[in-house]
Amino acid sequence: MKKLIIIMAVIMAIFIALVVVTNIQQKQNVEGNPFGKDKLHTETQKQLDDPLYQNIITPDQLKENLDAGETKTIYFYSSTCPACKQTSPVVVPMAEEMGIDMELYNLQEFEQGWDDYRINSTPTFIHFVDGQEVERLENYHQDSNVYTEWFEKVKETPSE
Repeated sequence: MKKLIIIMAVIMAIFIALVVVTNIQQKQNVEGNPFGKDKLHTETQKQLDDPLYQNIITPDQLKENLDAGETKTIYFYSSTCPACKQTSPVVVPMAEEMGIDMELYNLQEFEQGWDDYRINSTPTFIHFVDGQEVERLENYHQDSNVYTEWFEKVKETPSE
């Protein structure tokens, strides 16, 4: 009986140690992240060092920019969205090459964006001029020309 109690105590100690180590690792992973949050979804954590997901904008930053009447191109995505994971390697370099400062808004981390910007699905791209939405592109498109044409349209949209 004593052996059983000792074995159970060792198993419990290992389990507790594992939980503590995992929590410490998660805290280290999210320290200084661009989302300004203490806890991030696992899929978001995986994207922290990915060059495709570096130009992040937070809800407060976006609201402040739009209230100030700025022109913005925003890519609304979710770190858990399979279509977004296919879209990002196409559109992020494309926007850079076309000289468009496209910022990324993670709806997995900031769920209020679904309602605030009437997002129906991800990925969604919205171009704002003077703080107002003027262009929108929704959903995944296999034909990359759809994105090229949308970005060209955005570049031609005059800032008022």
